[in-house]
Parts: sequence; structure tokens; C-alpha cells
Amino acid sequence: MLTGSKTTFKVRQMLPDIKERMLSQSGVNARSRDVFGLRCLPGECVLQRAVMVRKKLTAREGRGWLSGTLFCTHFRVAFVPQDSPKPDDNADPVLLGDHDVALASIEKVVVVGPNRTKLVTPNSSLKFTPEELVLYCRDLRVICFLFDRLTPDAQVLEITYTIAKTYQPPKPGSVLSFQNAALGSVEMKQFLSNRRRNTHMNWFESALDWEQELERCGATSWRVSSVNDRFEMSTSLSRFIVVPQKVLDTELKKSFAHFNEGRIPHWCWRHPRGSDLLRMASFQNNIYHEKDDIRNLEMILFGCQSSLCVVVELGEELPSPADIQLAHSRLRALCLGDISTSVSVPDDKWLSTLESTHWLDYIRSCLKKASEVACLLRGGHLTVALQEADDRDLSCVVSSLVQVMCDPHCRTQHGFQGLVQKEWVMAGHRFYSRINYHRDNDKEEAPVFLLFLDCVWQLLSQYPSRFQLTDDFLLALHDSIHLPLFSSFLANCQRERCKRSQNLGQSYTPVNGWRDMLHPDSSSDPSDPPLPPVWDWALQYSKHRRDRFTQPVPPVPPLQPLLNGNLNTNPDTHRLADTIPGSVFLLSRGTFSCPANLLPWRSSSSGVYKKSHRRAASSENVPGLERLLKAWALTEFPHGLTSTSGPQGPLDPYEPLLPLLMGPCMGLWRECYLRGALHAQAFSHPISANHPHPVERLAREVQQLKDKLAQASTGTDPNPPTKMAEPRRTDANLNQNTNNGTFLFPAPRPQGTATPRAAPAPTSTNHQTSRGPPPASAPPSRPGHKDNGSGSNKHTFLFGHSSVMEARPDQRYYPAPNNAKLPKSNGSSIAS
Repeated sequence: MLTGSKTTFKVRQMLPDIKERMLSQSGVNARSRDVFGLRCLPGECVLQRAVMVRKKLTAREGRGWLSGTLFCTHFRVAFVPQDSPKPDDNADPVLLGDHDVALASIEKVVVVGPNRTKLVTPNSSLKFTPEELVLYCRDLRVICFLFDRLTPDAQVLEITYTIAKTYQPPKPGSVLSFQNAALGSVEMKQFLSNRRRNTHMNWFESALDWEQELERCGATSWRVSSVNDRFEMSTSLSRFIVVPQKVLDTELKKSFAHFNEGRIPHWCWRHPRGSDLLRMASFQNNIYHEKDDIRNLEMILFGCQSSLCVVVELGEELPSPADIQLAHSRLRALCLGDISTSVSVPDDKWLSTLESTHWLDYIRSCLKKASEVACLLRGGHLTVALQEADDRDLSCVVSSLVQVMCDPHCRTQHGFQGLVQKEWVMAGHRFYSRINYHRDNDKEEAPVFLLFLDCVWQLLSQYPSRFQLTDDFLLALHDSIHLPLFSSFLANCQRERCKRSQNLGQSYTPVNGWRDMLHPDSSSDPSDPPLPPVWDWALQYSKHRRDRFTQPVPPVPPLQPLLNGNLNTNPDTHRLADTIPGSVFLLSRGTFSCPANLLPWRSSSSGVYKKSHRRAASSENVPGLERLLKAWALTEFPHGLTSTSGPQGPLDPYEPLLPLLMGPCMGLWRECYLRGALHAQAFSHPISANHPHPVERLAREVQQLKDKLAQASTGTDPNPPTKMAEPRRTDANLNQNTNNGTFLFPAPRPQGTATPRAAPAPTSTNHQTSRGPPPASAPPSRPGHKDNGSGSNKHTFLFGHSSVMEARPDQRYYPAPNNAKLPKSNGSSIAS
């Protein structure tokens, strides 16, 4: 297949009949085949292989090199170590091995020769024999293969060109071809059709699933409506919508026209203290509001609360999808670099360049907004409605983060998977457009879901003992979104998924209008392979990888019995006396206001029906609302709510995990963004792969100095190098605004004088990057300092005092069981 001189090589196009014969090879009677030591999927064939190849291992894999054989199939680039055990033909197939990468995940191919590098394209010609092959992936991995001197030059060139000609995904129809290569065989279709779904998680695909969620949350005043069963009211919402019990479906149908894309206020979650979280799109303009429409709209907006509603506008403070895409592109360029052009950022400017990407700023703004909403919900007995223009991007992020912060069930693997199903998959997030698998519409591309995963990682790094999840699970979910094989990410809403899975068409009749029509022969279409959900982890990873998705947790004590099904066992001394029933406030930039045009039907400037059955709120009620929230937060927590005990006393499992948002506390997700950086830097730094990068060595030295300073400040014995005393931060709060002395989130209240305990030295993987110093430690506590409540603390707090934070030396995790029900709350508001 090689033509040309001794120094210039070109590969002729593979003849169509030869390629068809290669692709038609499949083990008809076997579930998988062993080809040259590679366990192939049913229908998968090997296009090219190269022997005596070494794969460069990352720091997570132990560094160094691993010898084996490199394969290229029409689905993946696979590497089989020479000492790997023989594959079991009777085992269930796994799409990707531990050392494999899918062709659809490859972004570019670079070869390295003697003192040169070159980007390889399908039309490229090489004037040298490559010594190294570098694969840049869309999931920020950089995989490097080194060819041995004994590797035949023909194999090196052929596998290089085969990968370069096969991986190209932007061509029309290439995604479907990739899906057929992986899942299109008869054996694979039969295998996927017999797969059982995970019964431990909630899929939110039926009315029963939503009713189970309502029962778990104790939302007895809400019901599941099937008014959108055929997606006639809203094409982007799910088939089932949770609405108040007192709103009938006939009245509900009149409300869809008043919101963009028909996305009316729909229920997301209920806090144990009686607050409800809703999501909705912006209001439609120039809509005539009938008297009955106004009554229905306000019944839906207020939900089961008759007194107070807070609308949280997300468009003003949070980044737009275009901003997220630009920041992520800059972050990719910074972390990966470009070895084909030898362009890299100097080490002394790396942190400033990271700051200029604004990626961490956007994470901080999302966490801040979610923290504000969580504190509002903690107050009890009000409705918080998240409003976005189309209710399909940032509202998914904020609503999911609020539930992760407040609900321990959402911090387990099955609970988190159900959360993504509810707030992203079924809520109509545009996965297909935002991921842009076909690369045909760059204007719609924006990694909003990856921003959410990074926010969850920030919470995990600050509260590791409160999560059953691990960073391995988040990393696996991050990588799976770049693989166009899963039904969860290959549609923009539930309607599109139903049309694809059932092969729905549309027919028109004068009586019924447009109706979906099911094709009877939909299952026999060979070009439409079945797509599994992303939560089928056994299809993607080995058991060894899946075991690292969760961490062991102690047994969970049962919840305390409730009094008449009500959380509030103490009399409520803080009634809603400062607010008028039916008041609606706007929370924007950390302050409350009452704009006249917040609700269009209450606006006096519109030429529509102006009278409302609820009294409009005025700006005089804003101080009363803030006083009310502070009164709720300053009240002691009732003992009947405590179900667990922490190192400093009883802990409320539903107390929000408020993150620290200042610079030293926000870290870069090193295991995700920097896992390929050292590969790219190996060509510009003449050091061995077994030695750490100079910046990484500097970070370790800074960490050692930090440990010594902490030991000296607490007076502990500095001899043990692995232990350090972490002081309790009784008078430190890293969220302080130095200009006006105002705290967004308060520091934990001290429990008297406490002696610091010895704790293991914090690892640098969760709180720092390989290119920057670790976060500064909190100042040591003063032994004689006590908060006597005499007014010595002159700082103000926006959301009052938080609960006692967990002590880092004795971190524990208290998850809620899968079938645990949140306590019901149908009485008066609770004093916190």
C-alpha cells in the first residue's frame, strides 16, 4: 500500500470492496472475538495494527511507559498491553477498555519525529517516519504512543494514516456511521435489547416516577399532570408536569401561552421546611390576561404558598451560553497547548492566563446564585421561582446545584443520576445542540453541563465527607458526554427522544390536526441502532473502574418521628407579619426589590386586565422580608429535625453546603483539565516521564512549607511529616468583602474554646493546580477568643448565620437512603 521514495510516503485510498469486506467481518455466533489479543465487539473489525508500541502513562496511571500492541478499528483506537490477561469470550462486551479511545472523541492527530512535529490530516504526506503518535481528545485527554525502533516503518505509517482517515467526525452522517460501527451489529442490537435498566434510580419517564419523587420530598399539595402527554402544550417540556393540586388541567392549558416556549412554572423540589423550588421561562409580551388567566397564573406561581413568592432572575448575573463556550475554549487552549505549533503559555503567566479565561469566575457566580437560593429555601414556607429566558440552560445549573447543596440523596450516585434525569434530560436541556456532535452549528455550542459538573466538583472538594460520589464518577460522566452513543445526550428534549426511539412521524387530519404516527417497522431499520442510556456504566467501564465511583459510607440512622407529619415541632414565633399575602419579590444581585413590571398582569402600563385578586407588593415590604429571613436564620434549630450527629453536635442533613467562593478556595479541576497537560509539555521540557514537571515540584515544595508553618503555629511536634494540625476557623471567613465588611455567607459560630486536633495533611489534588501554589490556610484560632454576643462583631450577613460547619479532621458522610422520604411539611413556617 506504500508508494513514493524512501523519505516521502503516501497511503493510497482503500478500495471500497476491500473496505466493505473488512467491515463485514463479524463473529456471527460469538458475542465477541479475540483478534490478535484484542477483544472486539460484535461486528467490529481491525483495520490496522502496530506491534512493539509503548503507551505513555499519566500520573493517575502511575507514570512511565507500558509496552503492547496498538490497534485501529472502525470504532476505536485500542491498546493491548503485552502482559494483559486473555479476554473472556463469554463476558459481556465493554465498549472501551482502560487504554482505549473512541474515534469520535479524537480531535486531532499529531506525530513527532526527529526535531519536528506535524499535524496529520487525511490528505497529509509525511517526509519522516514518526517516532511518537499523539492523540488530542475532545475530553481533554492527550494520549501518547511511542514506536519502538523494531516496529516496522510500514506499520507505523499505515496505522498513523488509518487513524487520521477514520477519526474525522465533522462529515455529514459520520456520527450515524460511528454508532453503527459500535452498536449496529445484529448481536449488539440483541444484547442491548436484553439489557435491564437500573432499578435503583428514578428515570422520571412515567407518572409513577414523578409520584415517587413527590412522596420522597413530602410534597403532598402537588400532583402530576399529563396535560402535555403528546407535547402539544410545550414541545420542550416533559410529558408529565408537577403542578399544585388545586389547579385543574382545563385551567392549566390556558397558562402555557403566557410563557416562552410554553414553559410554565413547574415544580422541581420541596425543602423539608416547606419551601418549594420552581422553574419557568420569561413571560410573553403583548398577551391579553383574562381574569381567569390571572387567577390560574398566580395559583401556579405561588404553588402551595399563599403569602410569599421570590422570583430569581438568572440572566443578569450568570454568564450566557456564548460566554461559557468562549471561556471553555480558552481553558482548553491553556491546559492542552498546541505542540504542533510549539505554542505554550510561560509558567510565570499561567495563573494570570487562567484568570483571564473567566471559567472560574463563571463557576463562582453559579455557586453564589445557588447558595442564595438555598438560603431562601431554608427559610421555609415560600416559593422560589427560577426565571430564565428559555428555562433550558442556567436554570438547569442552579436548580441542580441547589438540590445537591440541600438534599443528601442527590449526593449519592443513584440520587445524582436521577437529578440529572429530572433537571436536565427530562427538563429539555439542549444536549444535542450544546454538545454539537456534528460540528454543524457552532453558534449553539456551549458546555453548560460541563460547567455544572465543575461546580459539583468544587462542592465535593470542599465537603468530601458529605458526598458518596467521587471525582472518578464525575470524570467518567464528563468523558461520556463526548461519546455520541447515548440517548441521554443525543436529543434536545424528551419529544425528540421519543420520536427517535419509536420512529415517530406526523400525520394531519382536519379533525385531530397534527398527530404523531408510529411506524410499525421501526425496529427493523438497520441504520438506526439502539442507543443505551449513559447510566449503563457496565457497558462503558470495567468493574474495577466502576468500584471507584463511590466511597464507603457509615450506616444511616433513621429520621426522627415527626409530629403529625409536620417538621415544625416548635411554635412559630416569626409569622409572615411583615409581608402582605400574595407578595412577589425579585432577587437580583443579592438584594430584594419589587419592580412594577415583574408580573405583566400587575403592571399598570399594560393595556390589559389590571386588577388582581392579590394585593401588589411595594418596596416598603423589602426590609420586612430581609428581617423575616434573618429572624428565621437566627432562631435555634429545633431538636426534632436532627437525624445525625457530627463532631460538634447535632447536624441537620438538609442544611445547605455553602461553599467558600474566594480565590484561594476555588481550585481548578486538575484531574480533568490537566491530565493531558504534562503529555503536551513533555516535548518542550527535556525531562523524563518518570520525573515530575518543574512547576509540580514547586507546588510540592510550597505545600511542604505550608505544612511546616501550620505545625509551628499550633505548637505541635514537627517531626511527623504526614500530620499537621488544622486550626478551627472561628474568626475567619474567606467570603468577606473587604470594602464594606459584608459577608455573603457567615462563618461558623464557635462552640466555645476548642483545642485543635491533628489531621492529615490535605492533598493538593482537590484544592490546587499543578501550576500554582496551594490555597492559603486559614488563620489560627485564638485560644481565649469567644463569641459572647455583645455586639463585638460589626459585620453584617445577607442570609444570617449558617449551621455549624463540619470539622475537617473528623469528616463524615451521612447520606439519605434511596427509599428515604423527606419529612412532610404542611404547617406554618419553621424557625431555623
